[in-house]
Amino acid sequence: MEKSVYSELEWRGFIKQRTSPEIAPLLGRERVKCYVGFDPTAASLHLGSLVPIMALSHLQRAGHVPIILIGGATGMIGDPSGKSEERKLLTPETIRENMQGVRGQLEKFFSFTGENAAIVVNNADWTAKFSYLEFLREVGKHLTVKDMLEKDSAKRRLDREQSLSYTEFSYMILQAHDFLHLFDNMACVLQAGGDDQWGNITLGIDLIRKLRGREAYGLTFPLLTTASGEKFGKTEKCTNVWLDAKLTTPYRFYQYFINVDDKDAIPFLKLFTYLGPEEIHRLEQATAQAPQERQAQKALARQVTTLIHGGAATEAVARASEIVFTEEIGSISEEIFHEVFADAPTQVLPAAGLAPGVALVDALVAAGLSKSRNEARRLVEQGGVYLNNRKAGPDRKITVAELLFGRWLLLRKGRKETCLLRFE
Repeated sequence: MEKSVYSELEWRGFIKQRTSPEIAPLLGRERVKCYVGFDPTAASLHLGSLVPIMALSHLQRAGHVPIILIGGATGMIGDPSGKSEERKLLTPETIRENMQGVRGQLEKFFSFTGENAAIVVNNADWTAKFSYLEFLREVGKHLTVKDMLEKDSAKRRLDREQSLSYTEFSYMILQAHDFLHLFDNMACVLQAGGDDQWGNITLGIDLIRKLRGREAYGLTFPLLTTASGEKFGKTEKCTNVWLDAKLTTPYRFYQYFINVDDKDAIPFLKLFTYLGPEEIHRLEQATAQAPQERQAQKALARQVTTLIHGGAATEAVARASEIVFTEEIGSISEEIFHEVFADAPTQVLPAAGLAPGVALVDALVAAGLSKSRNEARRLVEQGGVYLNNRKAGPDRKITVAELLFGRWLLLRKGRKETCLLRFE
């Protein structure tokens, strides 16, 4: 085995809690099977999911065996951990569709060949075999209500006098049994997950100890938040950054990391990339000396976008990011053009009017950037008007040759007021 990966995880900021100090030497002396569960309660994983994914990937790179559990059973219920209200139950069809998408995203990070090949399991494969009475007798019998009520997933909800259904309360029993099943059938001795999983993980360890008289272990990772305290998650609208390109496009994904706070850039580089200490330290120094150049953010954006969307997509969005507000805007793709200006107001004008040419002052009025032709002329004379990112003169006429992608014009007044003109 290689040198223990525990110190690497610790340096990168992955370790939040551990159930035993024996985990570090264990990871150093033998090949360990470690599992992390992902419930398919949404069509895609999100940026917060990358924390356990990357940690598990580091474990595999150090020679350990990752077990990726996709919760076909637990996803039918929904984990109450860290939630203040009851989840909406999803249909079996939706769960199956979500599982396909989630599995495809997870498989990008792991190797499925070699001595420590990753293993993908679905907890519905063993949970669905139980009848209700069998599960109560074989599993529920060994877990006390007192112990379950002391777990954070239940305690916090009840302390706030918020409802917790029997269905959600039962979630931790299912997860505890998952650990027991993987312990028995795959010799898995380590479960890891977000820090909100601490209670669920320790309940599984208790079950293994009671029924098998053996020791199992647990690790938790910090829940991802930004410098402003925003939490990432499937239901956290302010910070939804999805791994699915249909939900968060590669351009917007890249832009998210380009624009992260300086305080977040270095911690994110440690968590979300494979860059080593020397390179991250160099980027940290560069950010401290010249924060306006955003070297850490640019490296972060390239690294993470490549991991999720591939090198070709990253090169395309990186180039677009650099030129979208320059005179070369016509060289980006129309798809990215629409992504960048998706929120800009749009006015539709007849294409026939372009034959003789449209006066710039008339275009400014039509776009709503000026109230009158006289005001528009003053703006242009003052040098505050840009056509397709080029400063425009007072007698400028717009022709077909200046259309972007055959039908668009980008008009800007000053630095921030933008409007699109579409000619049809």
